[in-house]
Formats: sequence, structure tokens, C-alpha cells
Amino acid sequence: MTVREVEHAVTVRAPASEVYRLLAEVENWPRLFPPSVYVEYLEREGDEERIRIWATANGEAKNWTSRRELDPQGLRIKFTQEVSAPPVARMSGTWVVEPRGEGETHLRLLHSYRAVDDDPEGLAWIDQAVDQNSREELPGLKSGLEEATRTAELTLSFEDSVVVEGSAKDLYDFVNEADRWTERLPHVSTVTLTEDTPGLQVLRMDTRAVDGSTHTTESVRVCFPHQRIVYKQTTLPALMTLHTGRWEFRTAEDGTVTATSQHTVVLKADNITKVLGTDAGIPEARRFVRDALGANSRATLEHAKRYAEERR
Repeated sequence: MTVREVEHAVTVRAPASEVYRLLAEVENWPRLFPPSVYVEYLEREGDEERIRIWATANGEAKNWTSRRELDPQGLRIKFTQEVSAPPVARMSGTWVVEPRGEGETHLRLLHSYRAVDDDPEGLAWIDQAVDQNSREELPGLKSGLEEATRTAELTLSFEDSVVVEGSAKDLYDFVNEADRWTERLPHVSTVTLTEDTPGLQVLRMDTRAVDGSTHTTESVRVCFPHQRIVYKQTTLPALMTLHTGRWEFRTAEDGTVTATSQHTVVLKADNITKVLGTDAGIPEARRFVRDALGANSRATLEHAKRYAEERR
């Protein structure tokens, strides 16, 4: 049985403790890994956990399940794919976080794998895939880690909610059926929705802001029927380097439903004056984004509320 072990590494200008924390907390992954859309915990017990990952690959949304063992003292995270796809028979690895002074980290990514039936051609294919993916992933991860530890003022998270006298199913349907938004939402001018795999959507649309400007965005959405829809924008407006969010529908004991739209945004500092004018700074950009996204979210929530209450 041939087991291949390979290593890739990158130097990150960020403290090792922060690098480890950001990798350990999977809710950070959509920010750190460009292909990552959403990650959820399936099981957690002590330092062992089982997670499900949704990510893009060649323009398509994929998902898989991994097991992880966290070692906060040793600054290591081991991972194993629960079900590997041929020609991979087994795939595991380790993130090794090594301090290099106060503000620098040597981050190593180790992989261990073998091919189905020890097939030499299959092993060569895995060699190439792991090497290519690691070389492409690590520079983006380096940028994400460095940005996450240094740009707190460029990051904002916020949400808007409405209480609805209707059903979570009808609210979910309104948001899920985004291909009908040009009929249902005045601020959406064009929309294209593809869903090759049930629950995994690619949504491309043009929306109008309060100031009349039009923005083209594309998002990958992961849908959990009647509960929530999470997304990550893969085509962004000029003022953002990251935009993730979720629509959530929670039913209270009295039967009312709270519908919530949540956003997390990282501003693109270099474009602030280009978009908002020479006098604008980070505070103005934060306010602009909050107002623009919030206005569209509140409009969508109000239309969804009307839709659901009409169907009581």
C-alpha cells in the first residue's frame, strides 16, 4: 500500500495564536478561503469535531464532510475526509502553525493520501491535484489571514429583521425563488438562478441602489428548507472585498416568524475615494454600505412579509 505524504508552506505576517484561532473557528473560512461558501458543525465533542463544507470548484458548488482534531497547545489541526471520491482512497492532513517572532507565522499544510487499488495513474492524478490546489490555496489564505488580523475597521456585520404573521415556509419560498425576484422586488432589474444540485444555487442579478446606481453581483447560496439560506458573493461591487450573509426564519411560540437578513462585509479601502469621492473615508464607506445593503434587505423582507401574510 503506497501512502504519499507531501508538504506545502507559506509565511504569514500575523501572530501564530491568531492564525490558529482563525483556522480553528470554521465560521471564518468563507473569509479565509476564496472557494469556501459555508461551513457548519455536525458534531463537536472536546477537541474533536465533524464539519460539512460547501465550496466552489470550477464554477460549481460542491460539499463534503470532514473530521478534525484540534490541538490548541501544539497549534495543530488534523483533518480527514470522511468520504473520498475516486481515485482517492483516503485523504488526511494537518495544519501546523509555527510562531516566527511576535508578528509572523510559518504555516505548513501536510497531506497524506493513497489511491484506490494503489493505481499509479490514480496516485499521479492526486499528486497533481493536491499540489495545484495547495499552491493556489495558500496565497489566498495568506492574504485572508493577514487581512483578518489587521482590518477590523474595514469589517462590519449587521442585520435587519421583521416579525411576520405568516409561515416560515412561505417566507423561505419567497427568498428561495430568487428567479422570480424581477416580478416581486422593485430593486432587482435582472436575475439568473441556476440550481444543478438541489439546495445549491448560483444567483446572478443586477440591483438598483437608493441613489439609482446599478450593481451586478453573483452569489453561491446554500439552502436549508424553511430555516435559512446562506450565501457568499463571488462577484462583488467595487467597494467590497468580501460579502457573506444569510436569510433566517425563526418561529416563535406564539406562531409569529422573525425573518432576518444578516450581512458581513469587508471594505476595499483602495476604492473608497473612487466610489464615494475624494472626501470620503472609512466611516463614510461603512455608513454607505450599511445603508445600501440594509435598504435592499429591508425591502426584500417587507415584500416577503406581505407575500407570507397574504397566504395565511
